[in-house]
Amino acid sequence: MRRQVRANYGASLSPDATAFAHLVDDGGFPRAVQRFLRGWRASSSRDVELPVEGPVTRVMHSADGHWLACQVAPDGSDRFQIWVVTTDPDDRDARRIDSWPQDQPDGSAELIGWDGTQVAAILTGQDGVGSSCLIDPADGATIVLDRRTAGRLVDAWAGAALVRVGPRGYRDLIMLRGLTETALLPYDPGSTTDMGYILDDHGPRRLRSGPMGESFTLYYPAKDYGPNSTEGYVRALIRSDNGGTHARLIEVTTTAEAVSYHVVAEKPGFDLDEFVVSDDLSTVALLWNVNGCSELQILEYADNTLSEPIALPGLVATELSISAGGSMVAMTVESPSLPPTVELVDPRSREWQRVDREPSEGPLTADPTLEVVIARDGLKLTGWLYRPPAPVEPVGAMIFLHGGPEGQSRPGYNEYYPALLAAGITVFTPNVRGSGGFGRAFMHADDKELRFAAIDDVAQCVRYLVEHEAVPADRIACCGWSYGGYLTQAALTFHPELFAAGISICGMSDLNTWYRNTEPWIATAAYPKYGHPIGDRDLLERLSPLLRASALTAPLLLVHGGNDTNVPPTESQQMFEALRALDRTVELLVFDDDGHEIVKRENRAALVNAMTTWLLKAFSETSVS
Repeated sequence: MRRQVRANYGASLSPDATAFAHLVDDGGFPRAVQRFLRGWRASSSRDVELPVEGPVTRVMHSADGHWLACQVAPDGSDRFQIWVVTTDPDDRDARRIDSWPQDQPDGSAELIGWDGTQVAAILTGQDGVGSSCLIDPADGATIVLDRRTAGRLVDAWAGAALVRVGPRGYRDLIMLRGLTETALLPYDPGSTTDMGYILDDHGPRRLRSGPMGESFTLYYPAKDYGPNSTEGYVRALIRSDNGGTHARLIEVTTTAEAVSYHVVAEKPGFDLDEFVVSDDLSTVALLWNVNGCSELQILEYADNTLSEPIALPGLVATELSISAGGSMVAMTVESPSLPPTVELVDPRSREWQRVDREPSEGPLTADPTLEVVIARDGLKLTGWLYRPPAPVEPVGAMIFLHGGPEGQSRPGYNEYYPALLAAGITVFTPNVRGSGGFGRAFMHADDKELRFAAIDDVAQCVRYLVEHEAVPADRIACCGWSYGGYLTQAALTFHPELFAAGISICGMSDLNTWYRNTEPWIATAAYPKYGHPIGDRDLLERLSPLLRASALTAPLLLVHGGNDTNVPPTESQQMFEALRALDRTVELLVFDDDGHEIVKRENRAALVNAMTTWLLKAFSETSVS
């Protein structure tokens, strides 16, 4: 089987729709590429050359089309830098624009977007305090808009800013204008408001360039925003489940006297994944999450006309980008049979164009089926089931658990599954309680003491495979990444009799030691999900696999990136040492030049081989016994 993977993703359209930049993953670390368009087709291109070794994780055009900003993770670490280049293909100069005091080690710089010609970013120091900033790409001059622990800039425009505050599962957006801080929605504990764009204020919205490069100004008819508020308002579109059960699109208007809001678009029973707004405010592109698949709609914002869904060329779409005039929308599209690729669509004609000059490629699988699992307490769970292709004889099954826990198993592309399926290993990717994409109640169903039920959900998935797929009960393995790695270790210690093998990738083994060693801002945000390391210490001990290591009997492969600061590699190391002391079958695979995501192409290829070899050996030993 061909193992080489090439993926194109993360596109950013230029405002005038004559170019776009995106990421390419085809060897070493992912890099940024700039491409130029002739109509709807890509012509020439260039690699964005940066003097730092590590994956580029985001690239974005400035509002005037002159700059490209890149977010880079040196050596695959989880602390980012921001670099800028001009869009002139002959200009090879690159400069880093996030700066830190000489007496402080570098923190992490997150690229958020652009406010005109200034980079909007979050600079988070070792103390976990985030500074929401605007940075001039020409000289690095920095303006601090806000500074707080766990504060996250979401959007900035013309003196106003949206900042996300609050821990995971309890997030709100506030509007900042100078020293004035305004809450956008009523208090609703357990709701999540986490994404938004500032639309306009009492003055006209000025664009730097139009479809043909010309500058122009848009004026809007006067609207009545309440008594004594004919000027001084700021409008924004935000994504929130506040006041509802699922995320939807809400318009908010703030004035000196009051805040008003109304729902612009919703899909009952399903979450809004993401949206993007054109600079001229004519067009809003929306992606809905329908049982893990994507659904694209276009909102004509002038009259709030919502189109019929536009058929996608793949099952899952992400990373929306739109031109200034709304004439072109770009996104990443993928399926099990389609590695991530950049696609363009005309929102009016609904015609698609794949612009990759070098197409995405890699080993493929057939589309999975959506299965329903009923938990012990009657809660409905879903998962995607991948079966080995004919005439391959099934030899066992692997349950793969996503991260988060607010992540979601979706039918996108996965480079690990084809090799496993070709070896006869059925793959089941469930969404146990706590997963995102199914509304706020489901996401909160594993908070703190409820996490024991999430562990039991994994056990119920084993029973489903045995009863409905006739998988041999002694040949089922569990695997997961990040929180999924933790949940794998937990399932193997709480239900050891159910598993023939386990693979934990960048997972936590002890929630108390993880709290001590992870990034401060990550720890602070996690308190409502896992519990507080002081007030809930006993609960965290009862939930920690390391303290139950003696119960684990299945062979366990522990995998970690050496530069992981999200879940430090000591989490895998201490479980490895504990199991070795108990004379259990355990191995530790560390990629010293990678981080939490393990993004280097060669490392991911090695991980595919390690996973397949580990599971086949475990299944063969259970067959012999």
